[in-house]
Amino acid sequence: MIVLKSRHEIALMKEAGKVVAACHEALRAKVKPGVTTLEIDAFVESFIRKHNMEPAQKGYRGYPFAACTSVNDVVCHGFPSDYVLQEGDIVTVDMVALHKGLHADSAWSYAVGEISEEARRLLDVTKRALYVGIEAAQIDNHISDIGHAIQTYVEAQGFSVVRDYIGHGIGRQMHESPEVLHFGPPHRGARIRKGMAFTIEPMVNVGTYACKLDDDGWTARTEDGKWSAQYEHTLVMSEHGPEIITEQAE
Repeated sequence: MIVLKSRHEIALMKEAGKVVAACHEALRAKVKPGVTTLEIDAFVESFIRKHNMEPAQKGYRGYPFAACTSVNDVVCHGFPSDYVLQEGDIVTVDMVALHKGLHADSAWSYAVGEISEEARRLLDVTKRALYVGIEAAQIDNHISDIGHAIQTYVEAQGFSVVRDYIGHGIGRQMHESPEVLHFGPPHRGARIRKGMAFTIEPMVNVGTYACKLDDDGWTARTEDGKWSAQYEHTLVMSEHGPEIITEQAE
């Protein structure tokens, strides 16, 4: 069941979204060669807690960290570790803040120093795919119109869209209805209504969209070892259309 959010709930989600966005803004200077992904995780946890919020991913279904850090061929849910980021890597940092019972969620991919032309294009196309999806998230459109727009754009650029991991409703639970696919035909599923809140979070691969899971049961990688990127925002729907509550300052 899709739960429409009240003004009060949306206000709390917006406060959480501001903290998530500010943390991503701060990470721009933090993500660089020589930094470990565990250091990134510690920074995220400290930042969220300093703003009197909870890092909601920590402990969620047994997940042991405040953030997911997905490097190069890792699609999503990468475990922070002693891995030292290298010049030319890309890393996606995914975080969720919980504020007075309401959540906000955003993932962002970062270049580590100077990256290859292919990696830069992957980041650019993936970020653009996020905003293509947001543009399709209009009142009275269908949820599937979002994924259709993303898939059409991404495949025209010569990349692929991950099928195994998708966007989701969000609010009092981290994951709620509706499911937000980043692929598929248009004009399917629920219509988008005022008060809905959900994430759009396309994961885009250089090669095949197929994924495989590491033995830790969380870390998803591309099946062919080629690189992947992800960008994610949390949206709330007003009568005027989508409002991005995790939007970052330029």
